[in-house]
Amino acid sequence: MDDSKVVGGKVKKPGKRGRKPAKIDLKAKLERSRQSARECRARKKLRYQYLEELVSSRERAICALREELEMYKQWCMAMDQGKIPSEIKALLTGEEQSKSQQNSSRHTKAGKTDANSNSW
Repeated sequence: MDDSKVVGGKVKKPGKRGRKPAKIDLKAKLERSRQSARECRARKKLRYQYLEELVSSRERAICALREELEMYKQWCMAMDQGKIPSEIKALLTGEEQSKSQQNSSRHTKAGKTDANSNSW
C-alpha cells in the first residue's frame, strides 16, 4: 500500500492512465500519412474528371436539344405561313409507307395463323 494513494475512498495505483502510445516508428507513421494523402488526391482528381465529363456530355445534349427546338420553331413558322416543310412531308410519307407495310405483314401473318388453327 506504499505505492498506492487513497483518494475519495478509492485506491489508485500509480502509472499512466488511458491508451498507451503505440510502439510504431514515427517515420513509418509519417510515410503512411503521406501515402494516404496521395491516394486521397488521386481519388479527388478522378472524381473531378468524372464530373467534368458528365457536365460536358450534358452540355452537348443541351446544345443538340436547342438545335432541335430551333428546327421545330422554324417548321411551325413555315406552317403558320401555309407552307409545309419538306422534312414534314418526308416524315408523313415515310409513316404512310411503314403503316402500309405493317398492315400487309399483319394480314399475311393473320392468314398463316388462321391456316394453322384450321388444321385441327
